[in-house]
Amino acid sequence: MKFRIARHTNDLEKIKTFYNKVLGFEVLGSFENHNLYDGFFIGKPNTDWHLEFTTSNEVVEFNYNEDDIIVFYPEKINEYNQLLENIQKQNISIIKAKNPYWNENGKMILDPDGYRVIISNLKCR
Repeated sequence: MKFRIARHTNDLEKIKTFYNKVLGFEVLGSFENHNLYDGFFIGKPNTDWHLEFTTSNEVVEFNYNEDDIIVFYPEKINEYNQLLENIQKQNISIIKAKNPYWNENGKMILDPDGYRVIISNLKCR
C-alpha cells in the first residue's frame, strides 16, 4: 500500500523551502489551478509515500495539538547530523516535545505553519 498525507497551507513557497531546503526532500510533482488548488508533493524518489501541500483562496486557521506531529527517521547518523546542521543554519529553534519520549529520541522543530516535526535518531546507524 502506498500513502500520501495532504495538508493545506497559506504559504506554499515557505513550506516548499522548508521541506526541500531544510529537510532535504525532493519536489516530485506539482500542479496549478487544479479545481482551484495549487500544490506540490515531496518525498524521496522510489518510495511508497509522499507529502502533499496545497493552497487555494481559502485561508487556513491552524489548530494543531502538541501531540500532532510528523516523524522522520534518517537511516544514517551523518544524515541525521546534516539535518540538524541545516536546521541550525536556518535559525530554526529546537523545541521541547510534550511527550518526553521524543526529547530522548530526536529533536522537535516547527514547520512554517507551526506544525510539529520530529527528526528521530532511532533508526540511525
